[in-house]
Amino acid sequence: MCGIFGYVGPRQAEPILIEGLRRLEYRGYDSAGIATLSDSKLFIRKKAGRVQELARHLADDPILGSLGISHTRWATHGGATDTNAHPHLGPSSHGDIAVVHNGVIENYSALKRDLQNEGIKFLSETDTEVIAHLLARQNDPDLLAALRRIIPMLKGTYGMAAVSPRHGERIIAARLGSPLVIGVGEGEHFLASDPSALIGHTSKIVYLKDHQVCVITADDFHIYDASHSRVSFSVQNIDWKSTDTDKGEFPHYMLKEIHEQSESVANAMRGRLDHENATAVFGGLNLDPRQLRKAERIILTACGTSYHAGIVGEYLFEEFARIPVEVEYASEFRYRNPPIDQDTIVIAITQSGETADTLAALRESKRKGHRSLAICNVVGSSIAREADGGVYLHAGPEVGVASTKAFTSQVVVLAMLALFLGRMRNLSSLQGAKMIEDLQALPEIIKKTLRCNDAVRQLAEKYQQTSNMLFMGRQYMYPVALEGALKLKEISYIHAEGYPAAEMKHGPIALVDKQTPSIFLTPRGSVFDKVMSNLEEVKARGGPVIAIASEGDARAADHVASRADEVIFVPDVPEYLQPIVTVIPLQLFAYHAALLRGCDVDKPRNLAKSVTVE
Repeated sequence: MCGIFGYVGPRQAEPILIEGLRRLEYRGYDSAGIATLSDSKLFIRKKAGRVQELARHLADDPILGSLGISHTRWATHGGATDTNAHPHLGPSSHGDIAVVHNGVIENYSALKRDLQNEGIKFLSETDTEVIAHLLARQNDPDLLAALRRIIPMLKGTYGMAAVSPRHGERIIAARLGSPLVIGVGEGEHFLASDPSALIGHTSKIVYLKDHQVCVITADDFHIYDASHSRVSFSVQNIDWKSTDTDKGEFPHYMLKEIHEQSESVANAMRGRLDHENATAVFGGLNLDPRQLRKAERIILTACGTSYHAGIVGEYLFEEFARIPVEVEYASEFRYRNPPIDQDTIVIAITQSGETADTLAALRESKRKGHRSLAICNVVGSSIAREADGGVYLHAGPEVGVASTKAFTSQVVVLAMLALFLGRMRNLSSLQGAKMIEDLQALPEIIKKTLRCNDAVRQLAEKYQQTSNMLFMGRQYMYPVALEGALKLKEISYIHAEGYPAAEMKHGPIALVDKQTPSIFLTPRGSVFDKVMSNLEEVKARGGPVIAIASEGDARAADHVASRADEVIFVPDVPEYLQPIVTVIPLQLFAYHAALLRGCDVDKPRNLAKSVTVE
């Protein structure tokens, strides 16, 4: 949520900043603004609404300057207005200071009260304006020195950048708990809250760490730690291409990313399947075989879609590796004090690698001495750096707010980890070889699954006006029911709930009526007959039923078709891989329902792609 983009170099900053903000739109926001410096003058333009509104404003009232900072704001303190949009100004005798900020200043009320008692007037309702006035109050011609002095006053999280006419050739930035990266160019440099915003400008980036500040000029940049000492850094390459963040032939990022799942799953497996030893291989776990064999328990911690992938992981690890697993919401786990023995491995699952709750849960685990791993999509992100080891998804940028390809890639990585741990413990080589064969077939199977698109669109046309939906599944299908309901809520704003199918009798069945459709996940498997019994209970009470079923079993197909109102068939795969094929029609259903209801598919209301504050 919220986004920062900065530029300093020989080119005009305005178009570069606007392009950077457009690349950050997927993070979620409700206002945007930019500040540039030209001839020792500071220019600011900001507007509530989409970046396009700001671009129109700039077309009518352009600004010059080859240095600038920009921001997309997701409202926290104060509504989405022009005044509350960033950048915010702090007047100073040394020239106005413009500040953009991601995160939350938790003690802003006390700081604001003290500043108001000194006669300082505030124009906005934001916590960020406090930073601008604190910087200005220092009345220091050295903006870096001023920033260093105020940082100890701030409680909370921040990724922030500041510019001032007195220092017209540099951007000052600082980070604590909210990501910032420096883009390294030739004769120009960039600053961004997300590396994807730098695609097309540079492939070389440097991640700022917590408690670091930096000074960026066109020719160079320097990074300092909390003790004001200059620190060394490593420049990393991002292998994303500019086409990765374009919609291409698709009308929306979400639809593009749904169709990319064949490729993203293949990328997740590439180089990680060892046929000779019938196992998986991972290069970055940083745990030796003795530590892994000694593990008595695994805790998976995550939020949202990643949490649902974690539940699939629980079933996978327990079935194939015979290791007890707990799945914890990171937002709850970070504040609990559960007894955890030393032979427990904590695995954080995240797409962005910056999710605040997941990062805090990981840090709490490490503080107590537990070994940690990360399953993450963004190289160099905070969680990827702070975990003891981990596995990258290699799914490429996921721009749509509603996660799709990250979920299926996470499930595939968890399946490979289950294979890897299982082969160290109890799985035979024949079992391992069969799992590898199953996994390698997935990319083509996903392509076949996507052929259900037209049938799913027809279902969405029929049910687009419903107000409530229920999603039911058992065993591996339970987390898919949760994920399908989440997708529908996120982008179509239809209220939906996912349940273990047998739990329907313990409350949700009271909701069943002719206006409340239920989607039952009924692929072939060990609990097929049980799920069908639950389905019939809904039918007996007049509820419309949609079933997701397996191809290739005539008896099962007839059984489902004779009882459900509509059936979507997906390829038949082993039970442990069914989450990957059954979630795809649910992703498509949410997409088409949202489109038919006139919703903004890629930028759903009130949501942000990367939740970097509590």
